[in-house]
Amino acid sequence: MPHLAPLLTLLALLITTPASAATPAHGLALHGTPKYAASFTHFDYASPDAPKSGALRLAAIGTFDNLNPFILKGQAAAESSMVFETLMESALDEPFSQYGRVAKSVTVGDNKQWVAYELRPEAKFQDGTPITPDDVVFSFETLREKGHPFYRSYYKDVKTVEKTSKNDVKFTFKNAGNAELPLIMGQMPILSKAYWQGKDFAATTLTPPLGSGPYKIESFTAGRTITYRRAPNWWGENLPVNKGRYNFDTIIVDYYRDATVALEALLAGKYDFRLENSAKNWASAYATPAVKDGRLIKKEIKNELPAGMQGFVMNTRRPMFQDKRVRQALALAFDFEWGNKTLAFGAYTRTKSYFANSELASSGLPSADEVKVLEPYRGSLPDEVFTQTYEPPKTDGSGDARDNLRQATALLAQAGWTLKNGQLVNDKGEPFRFEIVDSSPLFERWVQPFLRNLERLGIQATFRVVDSSQYQNMIDGFDFDMTVHVFGQSLSPGNEQRDFWGSAKADQKGSRNLIGVHDPVVDALIEKLIHAKDRAELVTLCRALDRVLLWGHYVIPHWNFGAYRIAYWDKLAMPDVNPQYGLDIESLWWMKAKE
Repeated sequence: MPHLAPLLTLLALLITTPASAATPAHGLALHGTPKYAASFTHFDYASPDAPKSGALRLAAIGTFDNLNPFILKGQAAAESSMVFETLMESALDEPFSQYGRVAKSVTVGDNKQWVAYELRPEAKFQDGTPITPDDVVFSFETLREKGHPFYRSYYKDVKTVEKTSKNDVKFTFKNAGNAELPLIMGQMPILSKAYWQGKDFAATTLTPPLGSGPYKIESFTAGRTITYRRAPNWWGENLPVNKGRYNFDTIIVDYYRDATVALEALLAGKYDFRLENSAKNWASAYATPAVKDGRLIKKEIKNELPAGMQGFVMNTRRPMFQDKRVRQALALAFDFEWGNKTLAFGAYTRTKSYFANSELASSGLPSADEVKVLEPYRGSLPDEVFTQTYEPPKTDGSGDARDNLRQATALLAQAGWTLKNGQLVNDKGEPFRFEIVDSSPLFERWVQPFLRNLERLGIQATFRVVDSSQYQNMIDGFDFDMTVHVFGQSLSPGNEQRDFWGSAKADQKGSRNLIGVHDPVVDALIEKLIHAKDRAELVTLCRALDRVLLWGHYVIPHWNFGAYRIAYWDKLAMPDVNPQYGLDIESLWWMKAKE
């Protein structure tokens, strides 16, 4: 659910108001009026009669040392953001809609110059104190100044925030026309100003912070387990956006060393629900009596979400990755076709776009509208952007990538690398060597064949698995050569693209510009994208940006799969209706009267 992954769920959404621009509304939607009228009682994918009972047991990988999920330091406990409320709630069966949560109504100014929220007078923190506009102002200022750097980027275009009455707060933007900012502000977590007075918000903490959400932290053992209990007399239980959701008395998260151990724990009944991301596991690891007799249920649920880009990400801050020809050569050494056939039972589709599985993805040659966008930058872009269709390297799937490796050798030679005594060296005699780092051994099956092909090129590459805390520190500090990463995308990309690819973020530790993209053309396209006037322009700009990123050869693309693979024990039940744009465990699942 949106509460559980704030840095993933603050993804931008384009909006129009259902009435005039200055009319208070119960929700905001991209096209016309929202799906749900002001009188709606619950989301279609939630059951208003779901029983409130039982415990949901989940698994997490690694460790945690922090209960504040909104800062850069430390490893936040899994699900810790559900302790906190937000102003608005996204509907998972609409691509671009939000409805009031702490906010009773929302008003958007002319040309999206400002947004105002009327707070619900019944909204309270878990100590019984009311949520006020002062708390909203404090939350904005604290997150921007002391929170994760992501918030500084996301709130960059907010000029002022002010309390305008007892229950109202208003955000004014620096520029008109940034259509996603009202929804960005609607997803802001609300902090208690009184609670945080005298405390260092930027420091890690193992003291459970005061929240206002459906659950509060009941107990934990740092790094091993944490238990959340449904907050007694939770003020928001009967809101339409919450009805039939948050149905468990407790949610318990146990930590496991790695994904393999966690899978074994699921099969042994140690926890209840798993989202499976390994095609091999899905095909072969669930052949147990519990699955055969229906006690452990396997299910695939299709979704309509953009897949984004998963791949081997090269850190271009490292000298060996700064030449585009080198990056292109390394991509030729990855044999997806063999891996998909041998390791994944042919389950995957090769990713060819940073916006894969959506209308935002580029394909074929640029359209006339795309050319119009890209033409002013022609001299700064590779000719291929205009003249070729991007395709990641292919093989025949036999496991012998000889032709691709021959092409890679030629590209490396053009970039100044030569083979001496079986070792690739530059003009200074320095060997080409790098490390692939990850926090899970899950990808090792895919990495090892890649390493063998690199070795045939004379490149000394290794794979290292580190613990989750060390990995996060390495990623935040850009202290890595290559890693496996997913750049997730929403259906309406916007402000978050600055954090992904913006030059200003290339050297800001903690940003999501892991690649180190520093390109004025990319910067210009991002700004145009943020200020797109309508959906058609947004789609055109996304496709143009996609082409520029693809032909930069920053990532060796992996694959995508347009469905969730879930496994759960039969004491959990699921509504018949599944939302198209998300999988919300705590709001979609409840305990049956079966033990």
